[in-house]
Amino acid sequence: MASLKVAVIGCGTIARSQHIPAYNRSEAAQIKYVIDSVEERARSATELCNGAIPLTNYRDMLDDEEVEAVSICTPNAVHAPIAIDCLRAGKHVLCEKPAAATVQEARLMQEEARRSGRMLSIGVVNRFNSSVNRIKAMIELGDLGELYHCYGSFRAHRSIPGLGGPFTTKAMSGGGVLIDWGVHFLDLMLYAIGGPQVESVSGAAHGLLGRNLKEYVYVDMWAGPPDYGGVFDVEDFVTALIRTSGPTLSLNGAWAQNIGESAMFVEFLGDKGGVKLDYGGGFTYYTSREGALYEVKPTFRMANAFQEEIDSFLASIHSGIPNQAHIDRTIITSEVMDAIYRSAAERKEIRL
Repeated sequence: MASLKVAVIGCGTIARSQHIPAYNRSEAAQIKYVIDSVEERARSATELCNGAIPLTNYRDMLDDEEVEAVSICTPNAVHAPIAIDCLRAGKHVLCEKPAAATVQEARLMQEEARRSGRMLSIGVVNRFNSSVNRIKAMIELGDLGELYHCYGSFRAHRSIPGLGGPFTTKAMSGGGVLIDWGVHFLDLMLYAIGGPQVESVSGAAHGLLGRNLKEYVYVDMWAGPPDYGGVFDVEDFVTALIRTSGPTLSLNGAWAQNIGESAMFVEFLGDKGGVKLDYGGGFTYYTSREGALYEVKPTFRMANAFQEEIDSFLASIHSGIPNQAHIDRTIITSEVMDAIYRSAAERKEIRL
């Protein structure tokens, strides 16, 4: 493949740790611009990619016809406007999860991708995870039999990120633990089971542990230290039940719970077998045969999911064939998250 010129918009943790290194390792791409509204972040990002030009305004890149693709690694609130501007300028877009802060914005992004004829992929990276794709194949082969329920747990002890900052300010993030962590678990389940029709959603959300910012006790805090003059108006706990044309799905998530353990896993339950996936790791397959119970823990090489994601995005641009993270295949996750939030606010089941 010929090398594509790429711009990375937003030079925070996810860009520096994943997107920039993945593009650097690819022979199919070369980073031309690194862009961040904070000039020092943009300049420091150039140290990771030789020859990249630092900018503080992504609009200064839009007229450069040499740039064919962009990665958007900004806060959620500006995903939609940046993506739409880039699509209109003829750029292909890989936008970090979630697609946008609201489902309405995600739909506008989808509409612009269709109008422009450009690729729009969403950074739901678990669609490129080795374990997830093996489990998906097992489900399709019938190894689990009739799949009737999936359960996702993403719970941690006192782990609210950057209390008072962008993660806990709804105007910037669109929500709390659901839109931050839950998007991965929900999307992973919907993808692995083949995207059945979602029929109804019932959910509840609570933002209790972080509401008194100065009284919140924690061991450490990722995404920066607390800003006690800031805002906490999002959920730190969420639960939901989702009915589909296939299996039911349920989830429990907490940035912060008063139980001192982490529980990050996904379970797939079928009448012939079940799978428990350790999030980000391997999985165990449970089944029975000839009167005996079996537990099988496969051993295999785990590919770098972010590298797979970037490589697949670049390949989709060259081939013109949408990949598994294309907006048309992933917008269902935004729609279900929106329904969970609406159900929690209205205290009733939402029909889709």
